[in-house]
Amino acid sequence: MSIKLLIADDEDVIRNGIAKYIQLHTDRFDKIYLASNGQEAVDIIFRDKPDILFLDVQMPLMDGIEVMQEAKRAGILPYTMILSGYDEFKYCQQALRLGAKEYLLKPVRSSDILQMVNRVADELFGASEKAEIQPAEEKNHLVELAKEYVEEHYYENLMLADVAQKVGISAGYLSTLFQKQLSKGFIDYLNEIRIEHACTYLQQNYLKTYEIAYKVGFKDEKYFSKVFKKVKGQSPSEYRKSN
Repeated sequence: MSIKLLIADDEDVIRNGIAKYIQLHTDRFDKIYLASNGQEAVDIIFRDKPDILFLDVQMPLMDGIEVMQEAKRAGILPYTMILSGYDEFKYCQQALRLGAKEYLLKPVRSSDILQMVNRVADELFGASEKAEIQPAEEKNHLVELAKEYVEEHYYENLMLADVAQKVGISAGYLSTLFQKQLSKGFIDYLNEIRIEHACTYLQQNYLKTYEIAYKVGFKDEKYFSKVFKKVKGQSPSEYRKSN
């Protein structure tokens, strides 16, 4: 059976992160619609009639409560879960009176949201016949996403929290996954990626060592040399000579 999900949130990172995580870990939803403001959400509800709605309270043009009011008046309010960073009881009361089934306070882990939408889909349409993704496989997907992001952004001032946010999980959880999957911490992995790129520059032999250090993301030449020797067993200058 076709199941349609709408995620309405004005924060791009949250909206897109949740959608990407759900798409990666389940094919239960035939359509996932995204709305960056309340008016877009209402338009999608009227046009596409999604079955499940994740709805932020504070959005431009129309807030979440107004979205629910419009949909309820038309008799097409989806199964609604409120996502909000505003811990104010009046919003919760209004949302529940209008028919919201859940009221979640940000930050919420994408893995928790995935479990919730799958549970709701089971309640509304019956349990999925497809095998659920095993935890080990799920973790591997998350690590692969994180590795891809590091590979693309290694030269930036990259922090564990930045990568975790992009993947859609907490920094602590991502750190644990790195240890379990790669037997090394995030910083060690990041440094290894940076050193591999540094080796390419050293082989080309047209940039100075301090220039290479900055180019691959290090802010201090001495620290770069220290890390390089730890990873490669020789200094950058020795590596340059041997290659």
